[in-house]
Amino acid sequence: MPRVWEVPVRDSTRVRDARVAAEEAAAVAGLDERRTAAAALVATELATNLLKYAEGGTMLIDVVDPPVLPDGPAARSVQIAAVDHGPGMPDVPTALRDGYTTTRSLGAGLGTCRRLSDDFAVHSAPGRGTVAVARLSPGSPSGTAGRAAAGPGGSGAWRAAGVRAGGVNIPYASATHSGDAWAWHRHGDRCTLLLADGLGHGTEAARASTAAVEALRRWAHLPPAEILGRLHEALAGTRGAAVAVAQVDGRAERLRFAGIGNVGARLREGDRWRALLSRPGIVGVHRPGRVREDDLPWTADSLLILHSDGLTSRWSPSPDAGRPATDPAVTAAVTIRDASSSALPVRDDTAVAVLAPDPPDRP
Repeated sequence: MPRVWEVPVRDSTRVRDARVAAEEAAAVAGLDERRTAAAALVATELATNLLKYAEGGTMLIDVVDPPVLPDGPAARSVQIAAVDHGPGMPDVPTALRDGYTTTRSLGAGLGTCRRLSDDFAVHSAPGRGTVAVARLSPGSPSGTAGRAAAGPGGSGAWRAAGVRAGGVNIPYASATHSGDAWAWHRHGDRCTLLLADGLGHGTEAARASTAAVEALRRWAHLPPAEILGRLHEALAGTRGAAVAVAQVDGRAERLRFAGIGNVGARLREGDRWRALLSRPGIVGVHRPGRVREDDLPWTADSLLILHSDGLTSRWSPSPDAGRPATDPAVTAAVTIRDASSSALPVRDDTAVAVLAPDPPDRP
């Protein structure tokens, strides 16, 4: 089962914890010594900035699928996210300049983080806080990855089948494993995103969601409703999971969606959001007789957000979610940040996965 690291940064002792978590994640992802040191430095810089400029925040460290997939096996990356509810930054590009710092915004160390990362993006809104996401992959030379981008619209993705994905996963009560999991796979022109929420939380919930992720690798070429049928067989013997599957056909420009259980799905259509409905049931335990599959247009302005029930039911997408086009993992982290506060305690594992079109100005 994959490990997920959540490090609340409230004092200087937790900066070391963030660095150690990044080193442990690097070992899981197979990073060499040099790239491991880079991941540790990025985590240290981001955690330090949380204390200096936002009076604390949360570090989320995970091993994830890359934001753009080749048509074949892809190396997984260490993802390091820093999330805060601080004062925010009025000018992200300026803050990314080496040596820039201010007592009111993130600054020192961001230029270093961008150079060391394969992907680096920042979203900041004055009065709402800042999200910074870095990814480091095995074998990528520090400072020459060529995929980092800055600013609210920063993205670290190359074009492939016209779609990108990313996500953020937070274990309940800082547990070692999350009962939620997300993954995605590409088969030709089809890109398939899955989010699974194992029943309950803890180790057994993680075992169920991990089984769903592993089974997706074998069945990503099938339509979503058929994938759910295969997953029902694969999850037999586990406590089961709520699962949503979204598949974009880049050539046909269509989105197909199917879900069982209480994984939420919101699709942006122009200036409005559509809720995509799942059938009641538990994959692996109780499968409905017929699984409905939605077939919808996928346009250059579409955005799909999948989320587990750890996200408050009062959450609704921001009208500017993902605008301008940003890294999908940043959109996922901003979604969690804006839906949470000390007055809304998290009741369960929380995962958000985002599917977005590739920006038209990318090579």
